[in-house]
Amino acid sequence: RSMAVDRDHTRRGIGGAIVRRLIDEGRAFGVKKFFTLTYKPGFFQTLGFRTITKDELPHKIWRECIDCPKFPNCDEIAMLLDAAESGEKLSGRELAMHERTKVRDTAILTLLLGTGIRVSECVGLDLNDVDLNGNAIRVIRKGGNEALVYFGDEVEHALRTYLDEERSKLEPAEGSEQALFISLEGTRISARSIERLVKKYSRLVTTVKKITPHKLRSTFGTALYRETGDIYLVADALGHKDVNTTRKHYAAID
Repeated sequence: RSMAVDRDHTRRGIGGAIVRRLIDEGRAFGVKKFFTLTYKPGFFQTLGFRTITKDELPHKIWRECIDCPKFPNCDEIAMLLDAAESGEKLSGRELAMHERTKVRDTAILTLLLGTGIRVSECVGLDLNDVDLNGNAIRVIRKGGNEALVYFGDEVEHALRTYLDEERSKLEPAEGSEQALFISLEGTRISARSIERLVKKYSRLVTTVKKITPHKLRSTFGTALYRETGDIYLVADALGHKDVNTTRKHYAAID
């Protein structure tokens, strides 16, 4: 499959609004910056949305969604990415492995945090699903539907660095030649491997929160809902066909 992204492509929902802002601003907002902004008032008003207040939501929703103690906060997200980049605090054996995978691991974490895609969607990415000029990836959603997911500069930089510095030097095993992310054995990376790498770096950041790839996706969705209060926009950005799924898992709405 080949891919070319038209920047004037119709972009729906909050994801599209963010992308337009990123492009208009020269894609200046990266992953760390995005979460810093969404935890501060005012950012989404510039996109035409009104920030909801604590008094407008039931206490349970505010506590579970806005305070969100079980999800990583913006500082922990920044530390998670820093841990993947530096490998600081890893054991000797882990550090040796880190030297061989740090660029890939950073790219995976940045992509998950910057787009909210599922682990299965990340694992399924091929090289020709990535358009670095259009800042977009093509993913296969649940049910087999294709979707374009746009991203900002930090994701673009992480992917480009991985492709140039690490992926191009690896020799994929037979059947994995087109895979975007591959293991040290040369095979397409598995969902389990991504879960392990998230666990490895997250334990360097916090010992009281169990951070998983799904929690990173939830953090992305919750940050959007926190500022917009529009569950339909969040559902669209996350690729949910049923908005009730978004209500249940990302906005804590019964």
